[in-house]
Amino acid sequence: MGGKPLAETDPEAWQTVGPSAIPFAPGWPAPKAADRSDLDRLRGAFVEAAQRACRAGFDLVEVHGAHGYLLHEFLSPLANQRTDEYGGSLENRMRFPLEVLRAVRQAVGQDMPLGMRISATDWVDGGFNPDEAVRFVAAAKAEGVDYVCVSSGGMAPQGLPPVASGGIAPGYQVPFADRIRRETGMTTRAVGLIVEPRQAEAIIAEGRADFVALARAFLDDPRWVWHAADTLGASAVAPCPPQYRRARPEQWPGAGMRALADAAARA
Repeated sequence: MGGKPLAETDPEAWQTVGPSAIPFAPGWPAPKAADRSDLDRLRGAFVEAAQRACRAGFDLVEVHGAHGYLLHEFLSPLANQRTDEYGGSLENRMRFPLEVLRAVRQAVGQDMPLGMRISATDWVDGGFNPDEAVRFVAAAKAEGVDYVCVSSGGMAPQGLPPVASGGIAPGYQVPFADRIRRETGMTTRAVGLIVEPRQAEAIIAEGRADFVALARAFLDDPRWVWHAADTLGASAVAPCPPQYRRARPEQWPGAGMRALADAAARA
């Protein structure tokens, strides 16, 4: 609550599990170091979640291995200090994530698109880094992963991207997706401060990623796709519901006024 963990005495608190009994930060509870039975249970939970997604009619399954989530913890030496076959070298640290991917692929079949989200760097010396990310993605591709969404950070509170003048640079994570795409041949999705339609279009056109994803840009503008199509002189793929057509440029002069204002702001 409030960005802090629940107190151990809180009736809604639960015992977390991780690769090692290392708390996220001072004052945070330590997770239980996963034993073999925990690993089997957790692997099964990923499989069951993927199977539910298939039954629900989703078009793809994406395994979350970024931002300090469990599979990211196994990959990162900051959180994974095990001395068994699941810790130490990168080959050992990526063993459990690859076991999960292998099990999920088997469960969903070869026809279901399977992706994974990763943090390409912890932004901390001694943490998971882009060189290791390339090697892990290559191994994930061999397990049947179809694409990777390349994000960063989330493993440690001090793990923050370098701040350029005026703040984090637009598209600051795109170079990670670009490198992984070039060095592994994996289909990549770029994310991270992608805001403007022409910026998103340039990432694809320049071959730096195969597709992009936006989050807060959609929170700011739920009609981002329509406005991007207008900016780029294209037609939005999704049809416009009748109740919204009166706000489209062909029926409302205000849409053109907004576009002119946006252009003037960029100039």
